[in-house]
Amino acid sequence: MRIALFATCINEAMFPQAPAATVRLLERLGHEVVFPESQACCGQMHVNTGYFREAVPVIRNHVRAFEPVLDGEWDAVVGPSGSCVGSVRHQQAMVARREGEDRLARDAELVASRTYELSELLVDVLGTTDVGAWFPHSVTYHPTCHSLRMIKVGDKPLRLLRAVAGIDLVELPEAQACCGFGGTFSLKNSETSAAMVHEKVRNVVSTGAEVLVAGDYSCLMNMAGSLSRQGTGVHAAHLAEVLASTREAPWSPTVLPGDRSRATAVPAAVPGPAAPAARAEEAGPAAPAGPAAAPSSVLRGTTAEVGR
Repeated sequence: MRIALFATCINEAMFPQAPAATVRLLERLGHEVVFPESQACCGQMHVNTGYFREAVPVIRNHVRAFEPVLDGEWDAVVGPSGSCVGSVRHQQAMVARREGEDRLARDAELVASRTYELSELLVDVLGTTDVGAWFPHSVTYHPTCHSLRMIKVGDKPLRLLRAVAGIDLVELPEAQACCGFGGTFSLKNSETSAAMVHEKVRNVVSTGAEVLVAGDYSCLMNMAGSLSRQGTGVHAAHLAEVLASTREAPWSPTVLPGDRSRATAVPAAVPGPAAPAARAEEAGPAAPAGPAAAPSSVLRGTTAEVGR
């Protein structure tokens, strides 16, 4: 298949290891991955804060960037984020229609119908759960709210993780409870957000797992910041990073803030992330304001073929 990568703006800006791992994984499975350079923010932050009119040009840019999937130039669009894929499916057309942009709304619905979160693409479209990964670490998995409740990925991520060689998958108590991030929720309700992530981290630590895995780096950023501030030594990794890891090119943990002693070298193929935010209430999504944002150099013309 020829698959377009929807990297998401927070991954491009702060956590490029997630889209880079998505590329490596899909290419290892024999698929071609293209990176449409005109992509930017999907508009979720604008919508969630009530800026519907301002979201329209952002949504239009996203639809235009990925509309080649409608004429067969690509077979599918994949995004390593349940939250952003959820926004593409459930917010873009709604906002466009509410703002009188009926044609844009129809186009947004069509593009959304060909857009998949990573676990959906692997299980539902490609028909695989065993991707040949190797990850010799104890892991606990947090199902992010949007992946669980908005796009309803169900147990697909867990099915993929259970098939990983060498993994020790430990059940997370109260796994379906929110981590407290919620994008701008953590800014507007910082005390509530801090209490929620404290409870989530308590459950993560109780598992004894080395690595916390989720399908959204926005939520991982929130939880990893709290894990680091408490000195737990628990690392965070995106689902794509686990699935991209093999015996030949294994995953290595990145540096947690204030925990440099635990850092190990990251393979050249895996770009290191920016440090997670120091405080949950400071961890709002780092979204470009509009279509002018350029893709990160690690994605542009290197790990994936550049699309139009």
